[in-house]
Order: sequence, then structure tokens, then C-alpha cells
Amino acid sequence: MHGGDVANPVLDRQWSDQATDGTQLTDAGPVVAPASPTTDRVMTISGTIRITGLLLGIVIAFGAWGWTLVTPGQGWPAWLWVVIIASFVGAIVMVFRPQLSPLLAPAYAAGMGLALGGISRVYEAAFSGIVLQAVLATAVVFIVMLVLYVTRTIRVTERMRGVVIGATLGIAVFYLASFVLALFGASVPLVWDTGLFGILFSAAVIVVAAFNLMLDFDVIERGAAASAPPYMEWYAAFGLMVTIIWLYLEMLRLLGKIRS
Repeated sequence: MHGGDVANPVLDRQWSDQATDGTQLTDAGPVVAPASPTTDRVMTISGTIRITGLLLGIVIAFGAWGWTLVTPGQGWPAWLWVVIIASFVGAIVMVFRPQLSPLLAPAYAAGMGLALGGISRVYEAAFSGIVLQAVLATAVVFIVMLVLYVTRTIRVTERMRGVVIGATLGIAVFYLASFVLALFGASVPLVWDTGLFGILFSAAVIVVAAFNLMLDFDVIERGAAASAPPYMEWYAAFGLMVTIIWLYLEMLRLLGKIRS
């Protein structure tokens, strides 16, 4: 196990909130209180993998439904924004109340699945075959990062966590600022264009998203080693799904720019 601070920014609250379930902070990093002796289960890697598979299945199933609900050329439907906002609110609630993850994580997966299906339909109409390319590219990146983590070719260190988390938060702030500017009819030049700068920006974001996967793997491994409560399987799986969904969307964006 690796020492140090919090990994995935989405999971940051749970590993830094001492009052939630007994998690304590020490100079060596967060120490997660083990599950109660009266419980039969604790967090395990295999359990987290099963739950991640379940959430991914929900995303795919609802994604197929969302695909049928969007007609290209008619703009973004209102329900798309509703489910995205609702899913975002659910994610925020889980950050502060991870114990609710067994209930909210499936709802998050369903909502984001609907949104991804609609978004994918629009991209596919504009660029035939782009969805399959994005799915395959996401899967390849996931497998490569997993292999690099398991073999310890790349180790998750304190410095790495700090750099990746800082870059991720920077990207989040930039996206939020861009959204606000768009409400007033303005846009950030070059970044969203299909030119070289726009392509390089999207590629850089994908690199950051890919390294977030390693932080997710580290959170899962450390949580299992610390015998965290079983609801943390759902919470860690939720955090991993957030990264996978982000990575897929960025793949769509990058491939769209390249093919424009």
C-alpha cells in the first residue's frame, strides 16, 4: 500500500472527514477506521469490482435508452440537462454522505447513462463510427493504466496525487468558467476549436483523466487493506465510474475535433 494523502478528488471528502465514520488523519495520511466487529463484511477489492461492473451495466442499459430519446438535428432536449443536473446533485450528496452510496450510486449511473446515450447519439450522427472508437479508446486507456498500476510500473506517490488533483481541479474550474461564459454568449478561443491547440488541449485533459484512474485504483486498494466499511465499495465504485465517464466524454470530444 502507498502512504500519503487523498487520491481521487471525488473521493476526497470521505478520506478527509474525521466525523463521518471514524476516519482519522495522521502525518502519514488518512487512517480509515475498520468496520464494526459486529458486521460480517468489510470493503474488498473483489466486492468493489463487482459493484463497478453493476454500475457500468446500468450506464450501458440506460445509455441505450437515452440513445433512442434523442433525434439529431433538433438540438439538445431539456430532459438531458435535467438528468445531468440531478446526477451532479446526487454525486455531491454522496461526497458528503458516502453511506448513501448504495442507494445513490445506481441512480447516478442511470442518470449519466441516459445523458451519455443522448450525447453519443448526436456525435454518432455527426461522425459515423465515433462512438465505437471512443468506447474502444476508453477501454484501452483503462486497461493500460490498470496494468501500469498493478505491476507498479507507475507508483502512486504523494507528489503524483498532488499534481493530478491540482490539474483536475484546474480543469473543473476552467470548464465551469467556460459554461458561465457560454450563458452570456461568449466562448474561450482556441480551446474548443478543431485546430491544433484545441486538439492538444483535449489530449492533455485525457492524460489527466487517465492518471485519475490510477488514483482510483489506489483508493480501492487502500480502502480494502484498511477494512473500510462495506458501503465504501459502492462509494469507491462510484468514484471510478465518474472517472470512466469523464474519460469517455473527453475521448468523444477529441475524436470529434480530429475528424472535423
